[in-house]
Amino acid sequence: MSMHIEISIRRQTLTLSDDSGQVLRCYPVSTAKNGPGEVSGSFCTPRGRHLIRAKIGTGEAVNTVFSARRPTGEIYGKELAERFPQRDWILTRILWLSGCEPGRNRLGRVDTMRRYVYIHGSPDTTPMGCPGSIGCIRMRNADIVELFDLVPPYTPVDILED
Repeated sequence: MSMHIEISIRRQTLTLSDDSGQVLRCYPVSTAKNGPGEVSGSFCTPRGRHLIRAKIGTGEAVNTVFSARRPTGEIYGKELAERFPQRDWILTRILWLSGCEPGRNRLGRVDTMRRYVYIHGSPDTTPMGCPGSIGCIRMRNADIVELFDLVPPYTPVDILED
């Protein structure tokens, strides 16, 4: 069974559907505080057709902290949060996105993958359902674990402004 992910920037949701269009899961997410946009350095969430290029974090503990797509050996908690209040936490699992539309979200100054845009876990205190990220799609840890286990690499992902 093939699957498809649709992310709505307006509704702040991620919907997983099967190839017949049947909705399998729907999750609240948090996209970019700066809104939609594709240019490198904009801290915006890129629009258009993407795919999951890499799945990172298989078997890691919930709240595992990632830096440059590698586990740091830390587990997120109150003490780390207080020590690094400005850190943009990437936790638990990473689905690394790659754009499929040259000139829109692939290659040059608009390359989603080179911008390191992910679907990833966040601290459980991070608000969902409202924009707040610096470009990525943030999810609750339990939700990213469930999604990560359901989708294979190269699953199509459409990010819509709607």
